[in-house]
Amino acid sequence: MGKMSRDKGKRGERELAAYLRKHGVDGARRGQQYNGGDGSADVVGLPGYHIECKRTERLHIYDAMAQSVQDAREGEIPIVAHRRNRSEWLVVLRIDDFLGLTAPQD
Repeated sequence: MGKMSRDKGKRGERELAAYLRKHGVDGARRGQQYNGGDGSADVVGLPGYHIECKRTERLHIYDAMAQSVQDAREGEIPIVAHRRNRSEWLVVLRIDDFLGLTAPQD
């Protein structure tokens, strides 16, 4: 990955963290800046989720999800947050994880 791609990725992580903070996720911040690329989430501060952040025009969604699944800790739901230029943020998660979020509570 080239320097420009890495820089765009870092900007995307900061942008996503700022968006999350704006919408009530107070502790949202870039994860890599503190952990040095050890498989930690790209953006941290949303307990229970492992966020893989992609700020690119073209996304290989299954590859991005596989990375999030591989890096997620036990009990974390792996998600991919993606935004391309002039578009809104999207969040992708596995359907079984989605169904776990929407299941009726007893």
